[in-house]
Amino acid sequence: MISDLRPDSLLISAENSRALDAEAQAEWGFSTFALIEAAGRTCAEVIAEAFQRKAAFQRKAAFFSSGDSKTRTRISFAAGPGNNGADAMAMLRFWILTGHADSSASAVVVSRMPKSGETSPWTELIKSLKKMKVRVLVWDGDMGENAGRASDDILAHSDIIIDGIAGTGAEGPLRGAAAEMVNAVNAHNKKSPFSIPHSPERKRPFVVSVDIPSGLSDSWTPGMHIVEADMTLAIEPQKICTYTPAARHYAGYICPVGGVFPEGLIARYRGAELLDWKNTRTRIPKVHPEAYKNERGTVEIRAGSPGAAGAALIAARGSQAAGAGLVRLIVDDEIYPILASQSSGIMVVSAANAAVAAGNDPGEGRFKPDAILLGPGWGSKADRGDALKKALALEKAGTPLILDADAIDLIRDTVFSGNTILTPHPGEFSRFTGINKEELLANPAPALLKFSKERKALVMFKGHVITIAAPDGRLGIVDGMAPVLAAGGSGDLLAGFCVAIAARMVAEGRSFDGYTCAAVAAALLIASGKSEKLKNRFTDPLELADRAADLAGEAWLKAEDTGAFFDV
Repeated sequence: MISDLRPDSLLISAENSRALDAEAQAEWGFSTFALIEAAGRTCAEVIAEAFQRKAAFQRKAAFFSSGDSKTRTRISFAAGPGNNGADAMAMLRFWILTGHADSSASAVVVSRMPKSGETSPWTELIKSLKKMKVRVLVWDGDMGENAGRASDDILAHSDIIIDGIAGTGAEGPLRGAAAEMVNAVNAHNKKSPFSIPHSPERKRPFVVSVDIPSGLSDSWTPGMHIVEADMTLAIEPQKICTYTPAARHYAGYICPVGGVFPEGLIARYRGAELLDWKNTRTRIPKVHPEAYKNERGTVEIRAGSPGAAGAALIAARGSQAAGAGLVRLIVDDEIYPILASQSSGIMVVSAANAAVAAGNDPGEGRFKPDAILLGPGWGSKADRGDALKKALALEKAGTPLILDADAIDLIRDTVFSGNTILTPHPGEFSRFTGINKEELLANPAPALLKFSKERKALVMFKGHVITIAAPDGRLGIVDGMAPVLAAGGSGDLLAGFCVAIAARMVAEGRSFDGYTCAAVAAALLIASGKSEKLKNRFTDPLELADRAADLAGEAWLKAEDTGAFFDV
C-alpha cells in the first residue's frame, strides 16, 4: 500500500479512521472533546471561506447574513448521537461565538435527547446550544403520514442543512431515526436549483455533510440510505469510500479539511493515494532543450478498424500531446487512406506494409518502439491475436505495453511480466473477470488489487472516478467528475497519454513504473477536461488533446535560462 503520503493526498478506510481517532486519544493526548472542537471549528472556517471565495456561487450574497427574518440565513443541523453530530454542533457554536450565525435563525434536529446521566461531547454541546437560545428539536417522525411535524418543517425551510447524522462509526445500513432523517434531508434537497442564502427566491436547502455523507461506509452498497450532499467537508485523511464510483456523486463538491490530526499520527496509516495534476506532473522530468525526438520516446500504436478510424487518430494525437517524440500508427489497409491524409506528424503505416517490413527486418528497420499501445477501435479481426503475441514477447523483454478496449478481450488468461497497463472500463473488467459490475462500482479496490497482483499488470479502472491498482499493492484514485469526458474518444486519448509517458521513461533510461505512468496520464486527462478553456461546453477529443498539450508542455518543456531575457 501507499506509504509516506502527505495528509492531503492520503485516503484511508473508515475502519482505519476509527483506529486513528482512537490512537489520537490514547497515545497522543487528544481527548474526544479536543478532537471534536478542532473538527467543528476547522470545518466552520473552511466552509465559510469556501462560500466567500465562490461569492455564494456567483451571487453577491455572503454566506451569513443577519438582519430581519427575511434576510437572515436559516441554518439547521441534523445531528445523530455520535461524533459527527457533535462536530456539526461544534460548528454552530463557533459561528455563534464569532458572530457569523444568529442563534434565532439556527436550529438543531437530533435523533434523540440525552439520557439521564449521559455525558459526552454530544450531550455537552446540546446543553451549550440550548443556553445560547438555539432551538433544539427531537426528530419526531418520518415522512409520509407524519409529514409537517416540527423537526421536518425546520429542515424544509432551511437555507443550509449541515448533515451530522452518522459518520465513520456507522456500519451497515442506517435504521430508525437516522434513516428517517436522511430521507427527510434528501426529500427537501430534490428541488433545483439549491438555495442561495437569503435569495429572494429560495428553492431548496444547500446540504453540507461533515466528513462523509451520512450512511456511507466501507460496506455501503447502492440502495442503502445515504445523504445526497451538495458539499462534503472531508476531514483529512479523507475516506476512500467517498471516492468509490457508485458513491462519489453523493458527496457533491468535496472540500478537504486539514489541521485536525497531527501529520506524525496520520503518517502511521496506510491507504490509497488521491492523485491530481498538481501532485503528479512533477513525477515526469522536464525535456531538455537539446533533446532529440528519440529521447522523448518512440511509440507504436496498433488501432482502428473500418467504422472506428477516429479512435486510432485520437490515440495517436494523445501520444503527441503527452510529449512522444515519434508516433507510428499501424492500421488496417482499408482505413489507411483515411488516416494517412490526416496524419500530420504521425507516421501512418498500413498493416500490409508493416508486415513486409517486419519480414525483412525483425526490428522493423529504424523504428524500434520504446512502448506499444494496442486496442483503441481495433475490432476483432483474426490477426489481432498474432499482433498481441508479438507485443507480449517484447513486453517480456521489458517494453511497456498498454492494452485498451478491444485488446483487453484477448488477454483473459494471460499473466504478464510486470510491464503492462490495462485500461478497462467497468463493463470490460466485469466481462473478463465475471465480477458483477455493480459490485465493482461500489468497491473496486479489492478486486482490482487482487487481479493486478495475480496477472502482474497494472489496472487503470476508467470512469467518472479513475482507480489505479498496481501489482505491488499501490492504489491511486483520480477524482474525475468531469462531464465533458463522458463521450467517445476520451479513453482512446487516455491510452495515448499512457503510451507516450511510458515511452519517455524508457527513452530516458529510467525503469518503467506503470503506477507513475498511469497516475500522470489519468491526472492529465482529468485536468484537461476541467480546464477553463473547455468549461461549460461539449467538445471533441482532439480539442481535449490540444488542452492536454498545453498542460503537458507547461509542465515538462524546459527552456534555456536565457530564453526569458530575449523574449520580446
